[in-house]
Amino acid sequence: MPKENTTTESTITREQMIHLLNDDLAGEYQAIIAYTVYSQVLKGAPYTDIARELEAHAGEELGHAIRIAKQIDYFGGMPAVTPKSVKTSNDPVEMLRADLENERETVGRYRERIRQAEAMGEFALSETLRAIIVQEQEHEIDLAAALDIDVPLSNEPAVKNATGTK
Repeated sequence: MPKENTTTESTITREQMIHLLNDDLAGEYQAIIAYTVYSQVLKGAPYTDIARELEAHAGEELGHAIRIAKQIDYFGGMPAVTPKSVKTSNDPVEMLRADLENERETVGRYRERIRQAEAMGEFALSETLRAIIVQEQEHEIDLAAALDIDVPLSNEPAVKNATGTK
């Protein structure tokens, strides 16, 4: 039976891990910016509580960025300084959906990174990422609740509304 060639089954180099973690760090920067902006521009009674929650998420994402940067430094790399692009909208639902999709992608990337770290024997990194995933999944739950939808499964798009249509 032929073995599939995937990054999770083979050990990656420290340099590859640095590159991947810097991509993750850029995603954390994106989340910090998005949550900061969204928490301030969401208006109206339906969004008061979620705006406060998004503000708290911004602080948590900063903590994630610091932890990832620390790991990059440990591996001998220089932490990136450029965020991924941030989606903006005048539609609060569209903003929340963008955040939910970003969180889903982040959790998926960190699951992959954990497998890679463990294949490298870097268990401290995998534990750091596990702790981050706990908060990222809490963010998914908060965002899905704000959108009045179930947390989408990893293979489902997060852009469906409560009736299941896009």
